[in-house]
Amino acid sequence: MLTNKTIILGITGGIAAYKAATLCSRLVQAGAKVHVIMTESAARFITPLTLQTLSRNPVHIDTFDERDPAVVSHIHLADHADLIVVAPATANAIGKMANGLADDMLSTTLLAATSPVLVAPAMNVHMYEHPAVAQNLQTLVDRGVMFVDPGEGQLACGYVAKGRLAEPEEIVHAIEEWFSRSRKLAGKHVLVTAGGTMERLDPVRYLTNDSSGKMGFAIAEAALLMGAEVTVVAGRTTVEPPAGVKLVQIESAQQMLEAVTAHFETADIVVKAAAVADYRPARQQEQKLKKTGETLTLELERTTDILQLLGERKTHQLLVGFAAETQQIAHYAMDKLTRKNCDLIVANDVSAEGAGFNGDTNIVQLYGKEGLIQELPLLSKRETASRILEVAVQRLPHLPQSRSFGE
Repeated sequence: MLTNKTIILGITGGIAAYKAATLCSRLVQAGAKVHVIMTESAARFITPLTLQTLSRNPVHIDTFDERDPAVVSHIHLADHADLIVVAPATANAIGKMANGLADDMLSTTLLAATSPVLVAPAMNVHMYEHPAVAQNLQTLVDRGVMFVDPGEGQLACGYVAKGRLAEPEEIVHAIEEWFSRSRKLAGKHVLVTAGGTMERLDPVRYLTNDSSGKMGFAIAEAALLMGAEVTVVAGRTTVEPPAGVKLVQIESAQQMLEAVTAHFETADIVVKAAAVADYRPARQQEQKLKKTGETLTLELERTTDILQLLGERKTHQLLVGFAAETQQIAHYAMDKLTRKNCDLIVANDVSAEGAGFNGDTNIVQLYGKEGLIQELPLLSKRETASRILEVAVQRLPHLPQSRSFGE
């Protein structure tokens, strides 16, 4: 699985740096091309010669030690990496990554990289739990950085607590899992809707909802990491879409309907994560409405049910709908799945703590025609998205690859 994959192994200055030798050896044995970048502090815990011998490649420490005049080393390394692994990652290294600092070879390479990054933190438990470190970790999570959480056990400082570097075998397993996942949707087209729609009353007012777009964008990012071509039809959102998707920006439910149907035929998986308005004003005023009395009555009309329409039209597409409920979750989820001819329904109780709009976590249940498939605990929306797509991939028919967007 790792044969001929180019992996940059970043080693920072903690006592756990000695484990990086085993990690490097395991990756090389698995067939990876490993290029080690060490910080100066790391070189005080383990010698560059050790890593050079194990990786069979020169070890980089000094940004200004340019050995090949034909390339700029940190740019060359960043451009050719399939994955960057930082293990161990100290609190200082994590802080640099989160704040975009680039004052050594490793941090400069990380700032220039476009490949995925996997971080394995290692530090004292109090450092790991410090609010500044927690905030930096969350910043990196929000950017799509992957983590192998530290384990609990005897720390070098004497504490028995969380903070020790994950074992090399665990990190290798996480790397293999990522590369395995990155091929599952290769050649497939995933269509995702995200955010909330806006239904105009007049030029300055509209009806909308609390959807942030975070769940839809997490689905899109997970699909990208699994190798898919991804189109996102997005309404009003509070976060930026992931880089690499084809973004179609819309405002109203009608515009979302038109955009989704335009891309539906070429899609293999369709994930309707957007919160689409069920009703819109029957008349949109051309000028701003003025106050005319103590009350105002609005006449609303139904919008087209996009999910139901797709369920009626689908041929080969795997259709995934969302059901945000506050009661009788299973009943409403299965009813929606049946009525709208979905293949999967992702249901959640938006009144539950950690599962509502705008947050970074979710608690969901996955339903298929046979009933409840999986019940996922409180997870980040990124992890939730990955789990949803894993189930979707298992149910995807083995059909010819979808046509390209230009056909």
